[in-house]
Amino acid sequence: MKHQDTKAPRKEEARSEELEVRRKKLAFPSLVSYFYLSLCLGALVVNSAWAQVPAHTPSYAPEAFGATTTFQPTGKPLVRVNGAVLTDRDLLREMLTIFPYARIHNGFPKAMEPDIRAGAMKMIVFEELVYQEAKRRKVTIPPGEMARAMAAFRQQFHSPQEYQELLHSEFKGSPGLLEAKVERSLLIEKFLKVEVTDRAVVTPAEVKAYYDRNPELFRYPESFSFQSISILPPRNATSAQLQEVLKRAQDALRQAKASTNYEQFGTLAEKISDDDFRVMMGDHKVADRSKLPAVVATALAAMSPGQVSNLIEFDANDYTILRLIAHIPAGIQNFETIKERLHAGLVKDKTDQLRNALAARLSKTAKIEKA
Repeated sequence: MKHQDTKAPRKEEARSEELEVRRKKLAFPSLVSYFYLSLCLGALVVNSAWAQVPAHTPSYAPEAFGATTTFQPTGKPLVRVNGAVLTDRDLLREMLTIFPYARIHNGFPKAMEPDIRAGAMKMIVFEELVYQEAKRRKVTIPPGEMARAMAAFRQQFHSPQEYQELLHSEFKGSPGLLEAKVERSLLIEKFLKVEVTDRAVVTPAEVKAYYDRNPELFRYPESFSFQSISILPPRNATSAQLQEVLKRAQDALRQAKASTNYEQFGTLAEKISDDDFRVMMGDHKVADRSKLPAVVATALAAMSPGQVSNLIEFDANDYTILRLIAHIPAGIQNFETIKERLHAGLVKDKTDQLRNALAARLSKTAKIEKA
């Protein structure tokens, strides 16, 4: 079957990263964690020896990345928020929070950079507004909490020399400036906890009520989980080539029928299948019946789990062999199995609503202008 790109894992990976970027960008008050390390210093200096490298590297091609954002910020003023100046250092920090993989590639994806930049700008303005409001309300950080935060921060370095290098390059050698930055992030965290986190409470009764009110959201269609091995002709195939394709398909069927489990069928798919699912052992995961070719859906509906089909011509001279993993009748998700995920989703929605409302309230009377 041929409705998926042969580079499916790479595209899925890139798509997941892009969706995460969009989530953070569109709901800019979805500011991950404001803990001091990630907020104030986690991405200030990309070349710092202590900078954390993600454990997973995305599979973007080098040409997909641009170099329009400098990785050596100079402290250039970008925007004033009630007189407070935010610089290119602040912007780069937030851009790297949104897309940390840029550290590895020394650049951001060209197609995504404008959105990343816009989202990061919203974030730094929002955090500055929150900080100013926290100061206006005289929110404070107890000395003991500050001491623990500073001690924890210093533990992130591999040596005292690394710490001193950062102190001199980013804070003019002043421990006081560093401490002020850490205090700022803790004030933001504390203020958001009171104004957002502590208020974004969703009770078990509210979760159940939401589930009961929205049954359509939890319906799922009749679906199949299955593996496939497909033998496909080249474009504009000659009659001789079509005969060869049929011969290959018949040989594939013989081998598929000899397989006895998921691994054997999947290994065979990896070796001989022409469809794009071969890179995943032929596994289609869960597929909605209505999205499958009729001849394929009909064949799967007549099979038992673990059974291998006969040769199916799902399009002219396109052959496939199926192995059914599971037939899932249409139904409604059981509340008990989804209540925790549903609760988390409702909490996130409420959190975003509260953050957006806070952002709107703080922005209403703020003076925000380009520097």
